[in-house]
Amino acid sequence: AVLVESLLVFAVVLSVHAVVWDRFSWCALALALQAFYVQFKWDRLLQQGGAVFQFRGAANSGLLPASMVMPLLGVVMKERCRAAGIVYFERFGVVVASTGMLLALFLSVLAVGITKPVPTNTCILTGIAGSVIIYTMKHSLTVSEVIEVLEVLLIFVYLSMILLYLLPRCFTPGEALLVLGGVSFVLNQLIKRSLNVIEGRGDPIDFFLLVAVVGVVLLGLIFTVLFTFMDSGTWISSMFFHMMTAVLGLGVIMPWLYRLIQRNPLFWLLQFLFQTQTRLYLLVYWTFLAASACGVVFYQNAKRSSESKKHQASTITRKYFHFIVVATYVPGLIYDRQLLYVAAVLCLAVFIFLEYIRYFRIKPFGQTLRHLLSLFLDERDSGPLILTHIYLLLGMSLPVWLFPRSCAPKGTLPGAGALVPYSGVLAVGVGDTIASVFGSTMGEIKWPGTKKTFEGTMTAIFAQIIAVALILIFDSSVNLNSSYAWILASVSLVSLLEAYTTQIDNLLLPLYLQIMLMA
Repeated sequence: AVLVESLLVFAVVLSVHAVVWDRFSWCALALALQAFYVQFKWDRLLQQGGAVFQFRGAANSGLLPASMVMPLLGVVMKERCRAAGIVYFERFGVVVASTGMLLALFLSVLAVGITKPVPTNTCILTGIAGSVIIYTMKHSLTVSEVIEVLEVLLIFVYLSMILLYLLPRCFTPGEALLVLGGVSFVLNQLIKRSLNVIEGRGDPIDFFLLVAVVGVVLLGLIFTVLFTFMDSGTWISSMFFHMMTAVLGLGVIMPWLYRLIQRNPLFWLLQFLFQTQTRLYLLVYWTFLAASACGVVFYQNAKRSSESKKHQASTITRKYFHFIVVATYVPGLIYDRQLLYVAAVLCLAVFIFLEYIRYFRIKPFGQTLRHLLSLFLDERDSGPLILTHIYLLLGMSLPVWLFPRSCAPKGTLPGAGALVPYSGVLAVGVGDTIASVFGSTMGEIKWPGTKKTFEGTMTAIFAQIIAVALILIFDSSVNLNSSYAWILASVSLVSLLEAYTTQIDNLLLPLYLQIMLMA
């Protein structure tokens, strides 16, 4: 299974660089080759319990698929913005690619360093890959960009040491690279932009995303440190939690956002949300869907009898939420993507805040949330945090957040790139959902080395093709320009990756589909 997963990742890398070939292509190929070898060292460390931190079990390290996400994303973003003539974001794509390569290389060096005996061949391969990457960065980056990349690496190192120690069994090494690497990059961007504020420059919704992500992460770090010295389940601790949240929100996060957007954040948000009648209709519709999702949670818990406390929700039951999320995102993508962008940021902040309340057992809702959500746990929620619903939201939202709006004439990319904002809907909302439902109910032929079925994968590919046809009918801004073969190949590769990967597919699949469509 690991070999097939690696072959699929190599197929994506080669497909992207067959279209976009430049000096970073050699770096990406060298990085992929050394990550392929190093991930087996990580797998051995995980099996023997010598991986320094406690990582999520029942999964391989996932180093290769995770290592290629940021570099490939940066390369295709650079190429799109170069074609549009936007130099600033072309350089931003170069920084993203370089940062991704350096973070992945650091994780590889860490694995090689703690493996006993030292693997000589892997060390040589890692050294060659590192030399190629550093040489290319030396001739591609300015001094300020090199400093920026090193800043992200430094933040990543410290953030990894803190969070992987405080949250055992929540991530695989690959998932830690994706999540913590992304948070580190966002934090560095926020610091950089806060120090170089130019009035009227920058989109407020981008600043809103940066401040929200950094704000909730800092909130969690502060309370994790505080609650190591006091019991978080008492009423006094709960009151302290709510008061400190209000103080940090109103005293730190709001002024920070005010400095960036140069206006009152609350007034800006209210004005933005109720700016048009279409937005009002969408908000009412999304409120109804949110109530429906809560209704599913309460109904499933009501069905759980006292005699079956170990009863867990079925796969089909969990996929109800995927259908609800698709019904949420598709109208937003068609009618108002900016509103969807901001609403997804707000929803992410609420999800993470509720997870803090559940994790710390904050009164009065902490214990209730623990009871309600325990029904929907699966084998990937082996750590103290429940992250699958947050990963689902991220998987659907990242293609919207990472869409290069400034490099897209008329708000959309040409060809298959027009489907980039729909990557989450196609890969997770349609593909993963249909594969799980049909595979678990009618699948008989299993892919070698996995529990996934051939019928589930084929049905997922077919369903995504139908979804693309429906998008063409209902979204007039999408014009594929006869790039149907590339779309079919992209969907097929990502669906096969879903069958073989043991990583969090809600997070990984949309990013790979976005990379393929942007290429």
